[in-house]
Amino acid sequence: MAYGNIFLRLLFLLIFFHALVQSDEEGHIKVDISNKGLDFLKDMLIEEAESSFVPLELPEIEKSVKIPVVGKVKIVLSNITIQRVHVINSTVKTGDTGIVISVYGGSANLSMNWKYSYSTWLLPITISDEGSATVEVEGMEIGLTLSLKTLQGSLKLSVLECGCYVKAISIDLDGGESWLYQGVVGAFEGKISSAVEDAMSKKIKDGIVNLASLLESLPKEVPITDIAALNVTFIGDPELTETELDLEINGLFSAKNDDVVSNHYHRMLGASSSCNTEDRMVRISLHEDVLKSASSVYFEAGKMHWIIDEVPDQSLLNTTEWRFIVPQLYKMYPNDNIILNMSVSSPPIIEIRKQQIHATIPIDMVVDVLSADEVISVACISMSISASISAEISRNGLTGSIKLDDFTMSLKWSKIGYLHMLLIETVISSMLKTVLVPYVNLQLWKGFHLPSFHGYKLGNAQIFCSDSWIFVCSDLASNEQF
Repeated sequence: MAYGNIFLRLLFLLIFFHALVQSDEEGHIKVDISNKGLDFLKDMLIEEAESSFVPLELPEIEKSVKIPVVGKVKIVLSNITIQRVHVINSTVKTGDTGIVISVYGGSANLSMNWKYSYSTWLLPITISDEGSATVEVEGMEIGLTLSLKTLQGSLKLSVLECGCYVKAISIDLDGGESWLYQGVVGAFEGKISSAVEDAMSKKIKDGIVNLASLLESLPKEVPITDIAALNVTFIGDPELTETELDLEINGLFSAKNDDVVSNHYHRMLGASSSCNTEDRMVRISLHEDVLKSASSVYFEAGKMHWIIDEVPDQSLLNTTEWRFIVPQLYKMYPNDNIILNMSVSSPPIIEIRKQQIHATIPIDMVVDVLSADEVISVACISMSISASISAEISRNGLTGSIKLDDFTMSLKWSKIGYLHMLLIETVISSMLKTVLVPYVNLQLWKGFHLPSFHGYKLGNAQIFCSDSWIFVCSDLASNEQF
């Protein structure tokens, strides 16, 4: 029953395969990132920038100033390094112009070396001195406007505008003469501010270029198993509104390494869910065609097949137990073991209904008898199993349950004569209810671990099913919060 477990696991985990990677097909996975979610991502980027942007070296500054009594003094600032950047307030907004990130009241700490030299008519020698200094930058403001488009199925991120403004700085000298302090401040305040502004702007642009390269290099197909791959090409440009950022992804499965993805699926527009993106950071909408495409791929690959040769009540797989139900089977093969060779005869029919996933699975069950080390196929029974699957997210796992809704069967062929199908249906139905369904529910009760991304997972997530769509509404949280 290994495949049955894998298939159900796949059905559940599909809703979480959200990869950031233009095709003419429709999007079957939709990701809506709310302002709350964008604010979370913005804070992550700023936190990363605060640590990765430093230490940041600035070019050397040289200037000559006139100091009373002394005369013309040459001053050089070297080894100017931004050691720390701290952002106090920031905002992110979306709209027609793109994604706008604004930073207010930022601060920075700089270290540097200074040196001055001058000659005077009073002495026939050059006088010099040197030391170190610290610089406090206050009131730093940064404005960044980003454009987010798609190019050949990948996200293309570019900088539309980027600027940095420093409101004030204070310099504290260590070494040198105190009477030189005010001269240094007056001479270099503007140059230091400009150097910080230019360096921060360039560093931010370089960081966005690196991020853009990473996005463009992401694959357009994600291998799920050695059989199937998920098409994660973006469909159309992202939609930016005042309240959210919307992305559409192809989202259909195909056989691994196939160049063509089946396009006979046509999703219904106007998906809506019971959760509001204003209450959660992200909402992922997945159309039932994603599950149908996965089902089709595995069926075409011949993977919807499994053998039942062990059950809790092993006597059920012996002809002796069947002697009153199928007498001729016991008569021809007394006390021989039975193997049930089961295979799906056509792709399962999958429908997303209100608060559940409904599946109808047509199965051909060949009854094999082990007689004198020989496997003999004696009958084939066609079955149709209808089941409902409900799902929920608990902490960092996906759990759920399955319920058998309907079960029918008919004789396809027999080498042991006429079979009383009503009696056999009763026994098989009992096996499904007492063996298969409890086994699957045990696996679902244990739950499936949800993957993390760079130390973050879904948090306070809810899952809804309605009108051909599965919706997952969630916040993001660090692993330490679980």
